[in-house]
Amino acid sequence: MRVTLAQTSPKLNRSNLSDIIAIVKQKKDDADLIVFPELALSGYLLQDKLREDAWSEDELHELGTLSSEVDIAVGAAMRDGELFRNCGLYFSGGELVAKHIKVHLPNYGMFEEARYFEGGDKFEAFELNGAKISILVCEDLWHKEVHHELLRLDPDLIVVHVASPARGFSDTGLTIETKWYEIIQTVAKECEAKLVFVNRVGFEDGLGFWGGSCVVDADGTITNKLPKFEQTVQTVEI
Repeated sequence: MRVTLAQTSPKLNRSNLSDIIAIVKQKKDDADLIVFPELALSGYLLQDKLREDAWSEDELHELGTLSSEVDIAVGAAMRDGELFRNCGLYFSGGELVAKHIKVHLPNYGMFEEARYFEGGDKFEAFELNGAKISILVCEDLWHKEVHHELLRLDPDLIVVHVASPARGFSDTGLTIETKWYEIIQTVAKECEAKLVFVNRVGFEDGLGFWGGSCVVDADGTITNKLPKFEQTVQTVEI
């Protein structure tokens, strides 16, 4: 399976859709699946801009059309009536086939997601071309009960959309990077599943996002690690 890791730097406006479409058109003949970060269609620190910039499903019809040629997994702020959701969307075969609503919304320190988003309440695995796939969004994976839920779901592939700010700088590297890699290696090994981790880069209002997107094999080995702090789009074989 060929997977494109699209480690992008989303802007805080709706121009992200045209940027994502351009990447999909450029990479669709090289990949079976293209994965973008958390809130790749929206930018992270939306706050009150959610009312202007959140998406409805019918506005993303072009992604659905393009998914006739390549699967697309992308993070987006979605409107649900008067509520807003932080979602991971999976398009395939010309339509939206799965939507995961982020369950665990961080609301501490630099994070205020629970102030603006309504959380989901479940984790699922959907079947596609003979494989079971689960989608998670960032903080979801930091909760041990979610690991237990993934074991129950028994996916073959886990897609994780991430927007992780850099923190914990030291002479040996980023503390947050070390912690993230420990978590995704543990989850992949426990579930005996492939895991695709795509984190964003760029800066928003003083927050710098570190990237480091990668693939984790079912034995917990990290492969195909992308560079930190650089916008990179790379196709890998898993």
